[in-house]
Amino acid sequence: MSDIININEQPQEDIRIVSEQPQVSVNYSAGPEPQPEQVTVIKVSEHRRWPWVVLTSVAVVIALVAGLYAYKNWVLNHYELPMSATPQENIEKLQQTVAREKADVVVTNDSVLGVQLHFYELKGLKASIELVEPSAWDKNVFFYTRSIDVTPENKPIGSLVVKGNATVDSESPRKGYFAAVGKNAVIGVSSDESDILDFCQSNGGYFFRQFVLVSNGQLPPRFFLHGKVERRAIGRKPGNPNLFYIEAPNPETMWDFADALREYGFIDAIYITGGNVNTTYYRTAGGKGIHLIGDSSDWLSHKRSKGYWLVFRKR
Repeated sequence: MSDIININEQPQEDIRIVSEQPQVSVNYSAGPEPQPEQVTVIKVSEHRRWPWVVLTSVAVVIALVAGLYAYKNWVLNHYELPMSATPQENIEKLQQTVAREKADVVVTNDSVLGVQLHFYELKGLKASIELVEPSAWDKNVFFYTRSIDVTPENKPIGSLVVKGNATVDSESPRKGYFAAVGKNAVIGVSSDESDILDFCQSNGGYFFRQFVLVSNGQLPPRFFLHGKVERRAIGRKPGNPNLFYIEAPNPETMWDFADALREYGFIDAIYITGGNVNTTYYRTAGGKGIHLIGDSSDWLSHKRSKGYWLVFRKR
């Protein structure tokens, strides 16, 4: 771009284009005493390309980083884990005749990969989701815990079926599920919940979604909960029809907890919220007395609360 300044309106005849430094060109008239006829000031700046090259490069890098980040998040939110049992296979399990078995909760302890674990094998029990925490005096209750996550207003997060009513949450990243119909109960992993959710709703069953810990012996690529707190889960082992409730009494990360479950031999496991609650209990065979899970220091002052309680009763 050039700036041209003329001191008169005579035609420009002697104009020279020079470098970025301003140059003055003066034409004088002929005669004994020359007079300036035209003065031309020309300033031509060099066309600087490097700032635009730098800005363009930065913009391209930012766009690539943003694109990779968006793609990574999309993959992590739409991943498909291998399934040990499809929803249709689990529906078939929910329709099978259950063998007679004495109601019991078998407790064992172990340490895996430095993670201390308590195992509660649930035998001869049927599951339900109840809206009021069970009483300690109800001898038919052999075990109970929390199930689905809730908002501060006590509204469920994730899909839920209870008492014939279904709540579907398609936005939740929870890909694990628990399903129970009659005396049967299963856990599984699937992005498509429609078939098994509808089956539970149509047959007076129960269903809820939770985060995946282990699926067909593999860990998910992403865990949505962070930090170290007490962890709990429901899992199953291959060849065993009974479900297990697993507790990590010491604070653990989700990854360490899930990796310990996988190492111990659980083929599937879903997360159970409320790892530091101290109101869960279990009964052993015969139903005589209850055993508290977690800290029992304030049990006497505990008041039964509303929620979505996963309760295992004697069949």
